[in-house]
Amino acid sequence: MGSTATSTGPTRKRPRAEPRALLAAACLCAAASVLGADPKLLPPEQAFRFSARALDDRTIEARFAVEDGYYLYRDKLKFAAEPDAIALPSPDLPAGKIKEDQFFGRVETYRGDVVLRLPLARPAAGQSVVLAAESQGCADAGVCYPPTRQKITLT
Repeated sequence: MGSTATSTGPTRKRPRAEPRALLAAACLCAAASVLGADPKLLPPEQAFRFSARALDDRTIEARFAVEDGYYLYRDKLKFAAEPDAIALPSPDLPAGKIKEDQFFGRVETYRGDVVLRLPLARPAAGQSVVLAAESQGCADAGVCYPPTRQKITLT
């Protein structure tokens, strides 16, 4: 006579995956299906090249040069200045192009060159300023990058 073994122990629940982890996995799977197993993607610092220059003691011009085949999310752009004594109000961002994104729905995006002016609320003439820009973008191949922070020192 044969016997059948059954488990009578407690049932364990699987840990729930974080939404961002699911999104990242979906992006990578989509890219793998489009490009094969070896997509040739640029590092984020090359896909979304950030630069800045002081126009005067109250204004910084920030620029993103977005490579062909890539785009930035408008609502993911954030800027900060160091030292904190130099206040950097929220900038007026130019309108983006509406895109129906497979992961985020209806969003505004930037392609090509994005140029904006950042006003300094409490500038100090001759003082060095570290401008930090946080951005997030994707490749048309279906791969989205995590938020990226880039810094530039200006005088």
